[in-house]
Amino acid sequence: MKSTVKNNSILKAIAITATTALLLATNPIGSFANPVHAKKEIVKIPESQIDVQFVGITENRFNFKIEFENPSAQKFTLTVKNDDGEVVYSKEFNDAHFSRTITLVNDNESFGIHPTFAVSVGNRLVQRSFSIERKITQDVVVTKL
Repeated sequence: MKSTVKNNSILKAIAITATTALLLATNPIGSFANPVHAKKEIVKIPESQIDVQFVGITENRFNFKIEFENPSAQKFTLTVKNDDGEVVYSKEFNDAHFSRTITLVNDNESFGIHPTFAVSVGNRLVQRSFSIERKITQDVVVTKL
């Protein structure tokens, strides 16, 4: 009886080992199965190639002029993110001499915005961020008659 229990235990151990080996052989480990994606690197490009300027406010509209020199006319993406990092504008272009005015509307009761403008070409990414606070003052003139 003891030898039968011993044989059953050995057979169970062999079956468990074989099943485990089979599962590992047919199921690749997740970290090795996922492809490696190239990360976009943030690079500094001279102001002569990309220029983002704040050009003024009209009521609750903040205007920015973006210019990008792209001599090889490569496809690039212009993305604008709001204060919370949400994409509010994204479009692809391939202009050699790109120039656009982007208007951001601020419907909040706050008087400031903090947008980030990003241009990505291939695996390169260039960003320009702004913090614009709007202050309204009121003058009171008293004249004694």
